[in-house]
Amino acid sequence: MTSFAVNTHRLDPYKNFKFRVILDGKVVPNVTKVGPLKRRTATILVRDGNFANHSIAAPGLTEFEPLTIERGITHDKTFEDWAALTYGGASTQMSLKNFRKSFRIDLLNEQGTVVRSYMVYRAWVSEYTALPVMDAAGNDVAIETLVLTYEGFEIDASVKEPAET
Repeated sequence: MTSFAVNTHRLDPYKNFKFRVILDGKVVPNVTKVGPLKRRTATILVRDGNFANHSIAAPGLTEFEPLTIERGITHDKTFEDWAALTYGGASTQMSLKNFRKSFRIDLLNEQGTVVRSYMVYRAWVSEYTALPVMDAAGNDVAIETLVLTYEGFEIDASVKEPAET
């Protein structure tokens, strides 16, 4: 039994190290880490008068956990500009029109072909790390981080399993 309809020879699931983030129609450069995309639906316990000894579990409010995106610091201002739309800063005001953005996360196979695509809706920057802890004894890349609050996500059904060669 295989988990792949097109590539029946494939046994292993897709790897988590080939991906891209597309924001405002452009690939965001130098992204090193994304995720997780996670939703949680609360459980409501309902007690039925006919069944005094137990309750019935029903789904309640669904919430989406914050999403983190990390990338190496360069001169690209994508993260900085998006974060500024929420904060504004001392010289500008918050952008009520543009601070929420929908974007896409593409999962790629080892050949670089898109195999799954996730749409993230109405995200905004709730936390921005412009500069990480600096360590003169370290050997790490300087990473900037966005923490995004968003209103939902879905898998793009138009992306089908590609034939692998």
